[in-house]
Amino acid sequence: MKRLKAWHWYSIAALVLVGAPLLWFAMAYGGLPRLWSHHEHRKPGGRGQMVSFTAQGIPGDPINLHVTGRQDQLVCAFTRAGWSVADPVNLRSALRIGTSVVFRRAYPQAPVSPLYVQDQIQTLAFEKDEGKSADKRHHVRFWRIGADDWLGAATFDRGVGVSLFTLQITHHIGPDVDAERDQAGRILEQAGARRTSAQSSRIAPGMWHRNGGGDRYRTDGAIGVYTLAGANCR
Repeated sequence: MKRLKAWHWYSIAALVLVGAPLLWFAMAYGGLPRLWSHHEHRKPGGRGQMVSFTAQGIPGDPINLHVTGRQDQLVCAFTRAGWSVADPVNLRSALRIGTSVVFRRAYPQAPVSPLYVQDQIQTLAFEKDEGKSADKRHHVRFWRIGADDWLGAATFDRGVGVSLFTLQITHHIGPDVDAERDQAGRILEQAGARRTSAQSSRIAPGMWHRNGGGDRYRTDGAIGVYTLAGANCR
């Protein structure tokens, strides 16, 4: 009888140890994202705000840059400033970024999660680590919306955690997205870009907003507008 009782508790423990991760995986990468997709739509003007969207249609990071220039000029501007081009998301890069965060190892080209504007994934992403690993980093995504026309979202990753909305593992962004926008703007100006009049993101200024991971941020609602036409970045 005692052996049967012991086996009973061992079976329960095994079910919990195996079942809990499976339940989390099913919710985080199946049920919860689908639930949220019923409430949000992957349309930049759908809510009157200039924001990116996750693959599930949840509003992501705010758009805070608008750049005119060639792709090689963008790449030159950020790499000359010491930033790295982010690797594409695949199994190898996912394992590398996990190792970087857990073991505090450098990975300057760590991938960024996919976000969408006008139903297309970011064309380019640049980043610069703050610390010994990819846990904390400055980064900016760019989406090509025309021949030499780009929208960008500059944010700071303050650490790895779990999404408030979907329970997926993700980087959490810092609240001061305007500081990241202005930093990216200075990099562009150092490469010879001219700043023109700002445009509105139609995101209410002075209020708290949330991105696709549930992270709170504030913004003045302005998009920095720059042109790299005529810039000679070498």
